[in-house]
Amino acid sequence: MLEYTNKIQEIAKKILSEGKVDMVIGFRKGTIPMMSEPCFVTDADGVGELSFDSNCGSNLANYIMDRKEKIGIVAKGCDSRNIVNHIIENKIKREQLYIIGIPCRGMVDRHAVGAALGGEILEAVENADSLVVKGVDGEATYSLVDMLQDNCKTCTHRNPVIVDEMVADKVEEQQDTNPYEDVKKIEALSPEEKTAYFDELLSPCIRCYACRNACPLCYCPTCFVDESRPQWLGKSQDITDVKTFHFLRAYHCSGRCTECGACENACPMGIKVRQLTKKLNMDCLETWGWEAGLTVDARPALDQYNLNDPEEFIK
Repeated sequence: MLEYTNKIQEIAKKILSEGKVDMVIGFRKGTIPMMSEPCFVTDADGVGELSFDSNCGSNLANYIMDRKEKIGIVAKGCDSRNIVNHIIENKIKREQLYIIGIPCRGMVDRHAVGAALGGEILEAVENADSLVVKGVDGEATYSLVDMLQDNCKTCTHRNPVIVDEMVADKVEEQQDTNPYEDVKKIEALSPEEKTAYFDELLSPCIRCYACRNACPLCYCPTCFVDESRPQWLGKSQDITDVKTFHFLRAYHCSGRCTECGACENACPMGIKVRQLTKKLNMDCLETWGWEAGLTVDARPALDQYNLNDPEEFIK
């Protein structure tokens, strides 16, 4: 996907010069290896900062909510689905956006690369299908496919669902993937085993809220964890408070999560927090045939009432 950079810069320069947008939101190289960061370009002369590679795991839909400008935005498949969410939820108007579509082949999991390297990543160079990484103890080369984020390995919406201009031809969508295999295994556990599983899963959490801050769905003016009247949960590292935060945040994402992986990408502890939202996504798919962010013409599954909705769950 390295070849996308020149095309992104070309499109950004064109729409800024023609006055179609006031700003382009994309990515640029970060100061830390394997950490691209958001980039806001307001002048055609500044498009040279824009870049794209397999480290652009942040969801740029985070930065368009309640904006008044006309905005150009670089969007992968999952990003575009979150843009659809924002349009439906009246956080941005479609006519304000010029969506630069990215046919995505997947983002690299820097946590997995660090674990494979066995230490701090000092330098990383991406090639067409490989990643050369340098650490304290030497250098290693990994296949990009082998180091993809978990959500990317099973993604079936790699192309943007709404777009104004594509940087390249669409990639072939993955077939016969099973994104909920691990969820089914957890469902088969006994209540005691589930409690132990989630206690262990969430035990490394330091309550930094990076997952919440990286998620484009978490835009409440005051998060429930910050409420004091009433206070919903304590500020300690008590496991009950930790689990309450993660479980409630997951439910707030019900019918809205696009599996972009921004939460896990941001987590400094490498916690697989998508284990919670994946369960709810699976339930929405199996119960209502609903996947978030695929169309602006339908309300989310939990945002409407239908007399024909299944009722077995209340019996």
